[in-house]
Amino acid sequence: MARFIKKMPNLKFPKYKMDGIEDIEELNVAYTPEMLAEMQKQAAKKRQDYYPGTNYKTIKEVFERSTNLYAERPFIVEKFNRKGSFEEISYGRFRSDVIHLGTGLSRAFKLQDEKILILGETTYEWYVSYMAMLCGVGIAVPTDKELPDNELENVIKRAEAAAVIYSPKKKDQVKKVANKCPGVKYFIEMYSDAGIDGRYVGLDYVKNEGEVLVEYGDQSFMDKEIDPEGFSVLLFTSGTTSQSKGVMLCNRNLASNINAITPYVMLYPEDRMFSVLPLHHTYESTIGFLYPMAVGASIAVCQGLRHIVNDMQETHPTAMLAVPLLIETLYKKINQTIDKSGKTKLVRSMIHLTNALQTVGVDIKRKVFKDIHESLGGSLRIIVSAAAPIELAVGKWIEDIGIFFLQGYGLTETAPISAVTPDFDRRVGSAGKTVLCDEIKIKNPNERGEGEILIKGDTVMLGYYRDPEETSRAVQDGWFNSGDIGYMDEDNFVYITGRSKNVIVTQNGKNIYPEEIEGLLSYVEEIKECMVYGKEVAGEKELIITVRALPDYERIAELHGEGLGAEEVYKLIWEQIRLVNRKLSNYKTIKKLEIKEGEFEKTSTQKIKRYAELKKDAEEVSSSESSEDFRS
Repeated sequence: MARFIKKMPNLKFPKYKMDGIEDIEELNVAYTPEMLAEMQKQAAKKRQDYYPGTNYKTIKEVFERSTNLYAERPFIVEKFNRKGSFEEISYGRFRSDVIHLGTGLSRAFKLQDEKILILGETTYEWYVSYMAMLCGVGIAVPTDKELPDNELENVIKRAEAAAVIYSPKKKDQVKKVANKCPGVKYFIEMYSDAGIDGRYVGLDYVKNEGEVLVEYGDQSFMDKEIDPEGFSVLLFTSGTTSQSKGVMLCNRNLASNINAITPYVMLYPEDRMFSVLPLHHTYESTIGFLYPMAVGASIAVCQGLRHIVNDMQETHPTAMLAVPLLIETLYKKINQTIDKSGKTKLVRSMIHLTNALQTVGVDIKRKVFKDIHESLGGSLRIIVSAAAPIELAVGKWIEDIGIFFLQGYGLTETAPISAVTPDFDRRVGSAGKTVLCDEIKIKNPNERGEGEILIKGDTVMLGYYRDPEETSRAVQDGWFNSGDIGYMDEDNFVYITGRSKNVIVTQNGKNIYPEEIEGLLSYVEEIKECMVYGKEVAGEKELIITVRALPDYERIAELHGEGLGAEEVYKLIWEQIRLVNRKLSNYKTIKKLEIKEGEFEKTSTQKIKRYAELKKDAEEVSSSESSEDFRS
């Protein structure tokens, strides 16, 4: 199944010198109590309420405005040759390419109002293809490039796709499935100018055909009016608790996401988004593509995870969307580098001092932690985490070094944002504040205010494709049941505590949310990833709280030496679990450990597919898991 991060690379950062701190002017001021009181008063006056929002009805409105207003500005920044440099593609060129492709697809190739599947890595012609669909060709079907042949065939058939636009890297796979998909009229290869050969044709050829029509006065593509409520995008989810569903989104859903973000987070034309997540996912395609386009910002395309540090240093991004696994990896690697540089105590003391100064409006974090910022490109201002829970300490540390840490909450069914952290009211630990165009409420809250999260508003999908029964179960009276468990505070900030389908219920009715325990286990350096679940054991009425853990063998070697056997690794991890258990109520404590062999099966946003993992044959679990029973 889909994996965005098959294996996190060993990211390397230069040693941090942190020279010149003693010369920072603000650190040499003798602040009097009177000065501090006045500074705190002035800082309070500057606190932001909401930014001016937008009121877009369709993405075509966004496209028209931005590509005209920012025509000369850079839009997509990409390295097309590994050995070359990053190239900037302007909004003006993007506009021309979208219009020519859209005209070619709809007029020359008669694909108007058809479903067209887009398959490939993040690249300029993916952006062009998606925008051409949203501006009037038909229904876009963004698809996970990691799907195996049988699942790709299944998606093509389920979507009833009339065409497939694919990157050159997917050429061999497309040819394998083509014969099994007779309903597809055209297979269109990106970065190819090949003419029509049966059902195969190059995207540049299609674009050129459209350009000729435009030059002869065909304005039908841009003249086409977009129905905000019309079916525009079909996305097949990679759920962690069930098989994929086809989510139907309309232009209004996507435009509402832009309208939802603009009052809370300010991006400027000078900003640059760093694209590291797969574009077929709504998180990246909406917030990482459509939102920066709406404000005239540029997007730098990461050339792969092993290039992430060099690419950031070369492109100098100011904002980045990421999943927790990537953020936590950056956090761990940077802190390991700080430790190796002998700067741990200095960094801790400077965090304490700069936090104190920040409360009175003196923000010198970027000066103090300049070395860390330079290792991330020097300009990074915002990191947004979404798609899964992240540890509080990680988000707090990002804030501590002077980068805004924001979180977004939502699902594919909400296109995806329903809550986001305002950059002027950051509350680390919350999944964000309910956006202005949606409502969120808690169904049947318990004594702690926790219950199932329901969402209603402009971002909620049209429904599931050709599945009215599943749609009626998910959406009742306009309220979409997210399947998440959480609570809200008095300011409409949302806090996620678990998934309703993951909850472990004890014999005496207590609920245990695996995510809480997994959060504590994320601090164990010997564990790379893990999954907590309730294991059924013959003869036992109670589910046994079990953790299936993938050891971090590289880190274990660094901490404990090379050449440790399976039993030694098991004991090391179990000792760490015993320490974690001390932080848990007795009924939540982990009773059993299973050593995972091989990577977990995941969605494209790096959530472990629990339902798939638990279906696997028991032989995949290390034999050591049954050697002892650690119930206390």
